[in-house]
Amino acid sequence: MDNYFEILFSPVNITLTILLSLLLVYWIFTMISGVDFDLDVDVDIDIDVDVDADIDLDSGLEGGNMDFSDVANAEVDRSHVVNRKRKPLKWWQVVLIYFNFVGLPFMFTFTFWIFIWWFCSLIVTSITGSYENTFGHLIVLAFMIPALFINKIITTPFKSFFKNLNKDGDKAVDFLGRQATLLSTVSGDKMGNAELQADGNTMSIYVKSLDGSELRFRESILIIKQSTDKNYFYVSKA
Repeated sequence: MDNYFEILFSPVNITLTILLSLLLVYWIFTMISGVDFDLDVDVDIDIDVDVDADIDLDSGLEGGNMDFSDVANAEVDRSHVVNRKRKPLKWWQVVLIYFNFVGLPFMFTFTFWIFIWWFCSLIVTSITGSYENTFGHLIVLAFMIPALFINKIITTPFKSFFKNLNKDGDKAVDFLGRQATLLSTVSGDKMGNAELQADGNTMSIYVKSLDGSELRFRESILIIKQSTDKNYFYVSKA
């Protein structure tokens, strides 16, 4: 038993062991408590939903904020990363799509990847006895890419499951006619995020100005109709 702990928390494996432990704690705590974590995310997302939209998620800026649960459960469809001008995707967008970080909840895919990477590294460094030397560090780094491919194979069957699973496990929320608060300024074809309360839950949706007029950050808006591709909503001043 002592030998197992020595391998788990060896200089070679300790980073992945701690990261996996934190992910495990996160999943257990969220499943038991259902608590939404507020996390400030300073990320410039270059994701488009049929239009060019740069959405800043820094809670201290005009771009607004996002709950940790939104990040953990965010499911981005392929159409979200293809703009209306059909410009080539950036390399990181291609990577996210190919390895199922797009199309599945991000934290779900990320956790699987870390587990596979940790498990493969642990087994090989244990068998070779390299969990305390430089060769072991090279093994861990080498397994990062193969773990992505294994993760893709394992997580692909879950796509159809999550596609048909509503976030809260119940009937879909009817957003039309509800009031929301803008988390970013929108105008013309520019997209943004809006936050609203529905059935006791705080939800975030993509929105676009109905007539193209400017709607500013933190302004109260009214949800008028949904886009034909069902990826965003048209809104106007409340």
